[in-house]
Amino acid sequence: MRVALGRPDSALVLRAIKIVHTIVWAFFATCIVWIPVIAWQRDYARAAWLIALVTVEVVVLGFNRFTCPLTDLAARYTSDRRANFDIYLPLWLARYNKVIFGTLFVIGIAVTVAGWRGWSRLAHL
Repeated sequence: MRVALGRPDSALVLRAIKIVHTIVWAFFATCIVWIPVIAWQRDYARAAWLIALVTVEVVVLGFNRFTCPLTDLAARYTSDRRANFDIYLPLWLARYNKVIFGTLFVIGIAVTVAGWRGWSRLAHL
């Protein structure tokens, strides 16, 4: 059932979706930022768990055309299509989120693998 735009409850539902989406985003962004930090501490098992957790999220996004399922849900409740219509992030961050955190994720994986394999002194600072 599609909720009609402009109904009073639409704004409340959209706000709830944005809150949940922001919390989920913050969780995964935190995981991504911590991966290289934990790898630098030589805790490769924890880094691997974080990598696996974020990879599950990437797979979910992949099955959904690299869009969060919460974005599709939020779209039912508004005609707004700015990059941050579905999440409480600044517009610039919502727009470049995948590039920024995708790059950080790849760097985190590289630091983890380099440290685990002993390929880089940088990974052991």
